[in-house]
Amino acid sequence: MKHIAIMLTALAALSANAQTAPAIKPGTWETSSKVSTADIQTNAALDMAMQQLGNLPPAQKAQMDAFLAKNGVSSPTVGTDGAIAVRACVTPEMAARKGLPLNQKGQCTSTSTPIAGGYDVSFTCKDPVSNGRGTVKFVDDRNYTMVMDVSTTATGAQHDVKINSTGRWVSATCPAKP
Repeated sequence: MKHIAIMLTALAALSANAQTAPAIKPGTWETSSKVSTADIQTNAALDMAMQQLGNLPPAQKAQMDAFLAKNGVSSPTVGTDGAIAVRACVTPEMAARKGLPLNQKGQCTSTSTPIAGGYDVSFTCKDPVSNGRGTVKFVDDRNYTMVMDVSTTATGAQHDVKINSTGRWVSATCPAKP
């Protein structure tokens, strides 16, 4: 569960810096992210956690789903490769200001530097305590890639992880909120 929070925190940092990004289409976006680390034991634990994501006790799953839904994000699914996929709604207003969901209202600060086709970003977040830097590249207005190096103390000890993500625009409409 904490590794999902790390991934979502990195996406929050991305959303805080979307002002320099190319145009973002409104509608439903799907982001697939794989979290990895250089430590073999931690990688094994990450893989196991991702496999168990679908088997959360109903109360924990409901709590996670409610948090994500408040931010316009679907319940995560785990692919056969261990990547976590979530769908998020980008409203026309968010697209106009080049914003994305998951901006954690003051929990993260970040900077970005425009580069060809995207930007370099760095961030620091309070909850979970984390910081990182990475690159977002827009393939076009319907696809992007992101690579983030993140350091976090989400589990009480420092962990360095790499998050590799791809994003794709799914549709012009967003699902109704529950």
